[in-house]
Amino acid sequence: MFTLLLRPLLKIEVMNTNAINFVHDQLTGKKEIPEFKSGDNVTVNYKIVEGNKERIQSFKGDVIKRQGTGATASFTVRKISDGVGVERLFPLYSPNIESIEVNKSGRVRRAKLYYLRNRSGKSARIREKRLAHEETTQQQ
Repeated sequence: MFTLLLRPLLKIEVMNTNAINFVHDQLTGKKEIPEFKSGDNVTVNYKIVEGNKERIQSFKGDVIKRQGTGATASFTVRKISDGVGVERLFPLYSPNIESIEVNKSGRVRRAKLYYLRNRSGKSARIREKRLAHEETTQQQ
């Protein structure tokens, strides 16, 4: 008799978790986000709301870190503006991000590039990763 009571309750719990996952997927939405990692040079087009006006501002720089998973993932982009380093943290799945474009793919050996904060000039450069396909087309 006890097992008969448990079975309907288990079905209700499974249905509730499926419903919660369905609603979560609908609310978060799937965005087209390109593959990028730390060291890559990206342009982030970000929506800025000023009063009742909206405009899109682009922020171009190097990704110095990616952190988090799922809906809470974020990445930090660093650029040099008038000789001053500017860093900005972007939530990956923010509704204010219009688009992300990968300009260059960098060749780095670390996941977090905090050491770039202390460097300037040539030592702050990130080497560009060359793909095998590009090398064969350049030789021909």
